[in-house]
Amino acid sequence: MTGSAAPTNVNVKDQALRALAQLPPFSPILNRLIASLAQEDVSFAKISDLIEKDTALAGNVLRLVNSALYGLRGTVNSIRHAVSLLGIAKLRNATLSMSVARMWSQVKTPPGWSMARFNLHSVGVAILADLLTQGQAVDYAEGAFAAGLFHDLGLLLVALGLPEEYKQISLLHQQSPKWIIEYELQVLGMTHLELSAEALAVWNLPEPIQRAVRFTETPDSDPTVVAPDEIRLSRILNVADRYVRGTGTSLSLFEGTREDGQQALESLGLGERLPVVLSEFESEFSTIQSYF
Repeated sequence: MTGSAAPTNVNVKDQALRALAQLPPFSPILNRLIASLAQEDVSFAKISDLIEKDTALAGNVLRLVNSALYGLRGTVNSIRHAVSLLGIAKLRNATLSMSVARMWSQVKTPPGWSMARFNLHSVGVAILADLLTQGQAVDYAEGAFAAGLFHDLGLLLVALGLPEEYKQISLLHQQSPKWIIEYELQVLGMTHLELSAEALAVWNLPEPIQRAVRFTETPDSDPTVVAPDEIRLSRILNVADRYVRGTGTSLSLFEGTREDGQQALESLGLGERLPVVLSEFESEFSTIQSYF
């Protein structure tokens, strides 16, 4: 940004959110899935019908349900049968991630950006966040997968809508790797997580999902009021993000350490359940990777 004034927060937000228009339009199935996150009256029979009309998505759903992950006897040949076996939550998660990854893969991004790594990181955080809510009291647990999938959307919007600022942040990080949020605040005056939350508001996703995304890096600052035995969704998201970064599945700007990720997981006090959760995560994540 040499020779120009630093953008104001309002300008940054407006420019970045305008980049939402550069993303391909939602497909009918994606619109239904987004609506279901807001707990609108959605018929999953209708979603099955929509999946059947999307040949590529239908093929992927059937391939997934017939994969070693589910270890079924015999072959599943119909979407309706797949829905009954996967269950509504798993079906929604799988089709949401496949649809979003396919949509984002069509976007022209700046040099140095890897959409494959971005998609894999997003899906990895979504899968782990969803698994971490199971067997625990978590505020708005049903939003964990979507929150994980969309938590870095703001970074994509910066890359698309503010390419010079994105380049500057990248260069600063290359020169002196440190917490990327510091460089975002220095260059943009706000973080990509704040932009993610603003974008999810535009898409009318539920407020608990917006709030969890906004406070992913700073869950202790999350004002969400929870019961004494409840965990904030933002904390689940923070732990999932740190662990997946520690595995090396992220953009280079966000690499973490394996030790940091392991410590984050252990802080949830899962005890004997932790190895089980990690085993399920490895199975689900390794299976879904082949679709990206």
